[in-house]
Parts: sequence; structure tokens; C-alpha cells
Amino acid sequence: MTSGAHSFEFALLFDGNGGARELSEDEVRNWTAADGILWVDIDQGQKQGRAWLTDHAGLKADMLGILLAGETRPRSVATPDSLALIMRGINMNPGAEPDDMVAVRVVLDSHRIFSSHRRKLLSVRDLRQALLDGTGPKSVGDFVASLTRFLATRIEAAVENIEELIENLDEQIGAGEIADVRKQLSIARRQAAAIRRHLAPQREALDRLARSTTSILTERELIAIRDEGDHVSRNIEDLDLARENALVAQEELSNRVAQEQNTRMYLLSVVAAIFLPLTFVTGLLGMNVAGLPGTTNSYGFVVATIVMIGLGIGLVLFFKWRRWL
Repeated sequence: MTSGAHSFEFALLFDGNGGARELSEDEVRNWTAADGILWVDIDQGQKQGRAWLTDHAGLKADMLGILLAGETRPRSVATPDSLALIMRGINMNPGAEPDDMVAVRVVLDSHRIFSSHRRKLLSVRDLRQALLDGTGPKSVGDFVASLTRFLATRIEAAVENIEELIENLDEQIGAGEIADVRKQLSIARRQAAAIRRHLAPQREALDRLARSTTSILTERELIAIRDEGDHVSRNIEDLDLARENALVAQEELSNRVAQEQNTRMYLLSVVAAIFLPLTFVTGLLGMNVAGLPGTTNSYGFVVATIVMIGLGIGLVLFFKWRRWL
């Protein structure tokens, strides 16, 4: 079922046992609460989808505004007879950056669920497939817990990738392979910061929802949502640790680069110190003035060369004795 032929991406009718079946647009139009829980997913980028929400969803203006809202931070709104939830998930679409998180907006009551998004979100696809496989949520509250669980699972995978990347970069720094490490560390820190920026309000939204007194959610479902909030908190803690590890690795990288630069500069200074007296001798003997020794002696050049070689060896031995080399 595609948005090219329908006003919505898909519509499912729950069977109450963890399964669901696809509905056509006519079946959605004729749906009643007695049929079971209805889930309709809308693509905000499709004009017909927005029009269907406005004309046929029968939602209040505030709830409709949440579904049609642009990019916004995660939050939750609970009323005695409805819920609204805006969450963020990892963008796993081809060519997308992990820190480019996609928003999904959900409005539901005791018998209907409406979700909308501007870009495809794999967590929504996972939840839909679970329902079609008969292993999905059985109630509206279970739907909220399942959606947050699928979102958290993919976010956790992205966090683990960032942690693994930083660990590998740290090993490369320890092995002295620092060619592209600085750039990769900067990317990892940016991704961790961007994901955390959305997870912090997402945790607050779940905590607020878990403390709500709405009749839509049972005590068991509230506990499940609270557990998912704890899951998000663990992801945030892991991201904080990853950022700290990246900072430590970056400091180690800077120290190693500075140490290598100091080593090179020290070596150049030692070489310059060795050749400075030799340069003085050659400059002195190269003056075009009368009276220079050895100008008429056929062994003058040999003697000057031996003197400079001896002087150079003596300086090297002196530096080694002083442990400067």
C-alpha cells in the first residue's frame, strides 16, 4: 500500500492479540470503534495525506496541529481521553548521517492511532512488520511502549557504533597511526552531541508520559513506558561517556602530535648545533683575503677536512656524553 494510491502510507487494524491486517482506504472510511484499534500512518510530504488528516481524522485542532507540525523537539501531551507524542529516531536511510534524526508524531485515543512523519523511519516499519507477523502490540498503550522500544533499539545501535569508532581511533592513536584520526574524532563527537541533543527532551517526554493520569494507559503500560525512559537515559549516559572518551583521545592525539613536533625540532636543533661550528670554519676559510693559511699548501684542503670531521665527531661525542642526543 503506497501513498501514490492512497491518502495515507498504510492503515492497520489490530486484532488484539499482537497481530493486525492491512486496510484499504474504503475500509478506513467505514471503520468504527467496534472493529478494533485502528492505526493510520501519514506522510507529511504528501498533500493528500495532510488533506486526509484535516478532513477525515476527526481530531481536535491542537492534536491535528501536532501531527502536521514541522521540525520540533520531542515532547508529550496527555489529556484524559487522548495522547500526543513527538519522538526522534535514527535516520537509517541510504546516505543519511546517523545524527540526522527523524521525527515521528503520534496522536492516539482509546481506539485510534495516527502517526505522521516527513521522512521514512525504520522503527515505524519495524513496528508495522511486527504487527503483520503477529508479534506486535495488543493495545494503544502497548503501541506507545513498543514504538519507543523500537526507537531506542536503533538509537542504541547508533550509540554502540560511535563507541566502537572512538575505541578504534583510540587504538590507532596508541599505535601511532594518526593520519586521519583527528577528523574522525571530530565527526564522532559531533554525532554524539547531535544525538544527545534530541535524546534529553525525549527522556523528559517519556517521563512526563509515565507520570500522566490518562485513562488510556494502564498501570502495566505506564511501567513499560517508564522502563523505555530508563533505556533512553542509559543511551544518554553512554553518549556522555563516548564524548568524554573522544575528548580524552583528542587530548592524547594533541599530546602525541606535539611530542612528535618537539622531537623533530629537537633533532633539528642538535643537527644545527653540530654544523654551526663547521659552518663557521668553512665560512672563515672561504674569505677572499690574503694571509689565509693553507692557500699555497697542497695539503691545506685535506687538513681542513680532517679538522672539521674531528670537530664534528667531537661535538657528537660531547652531546652523547651530556645525553642530549
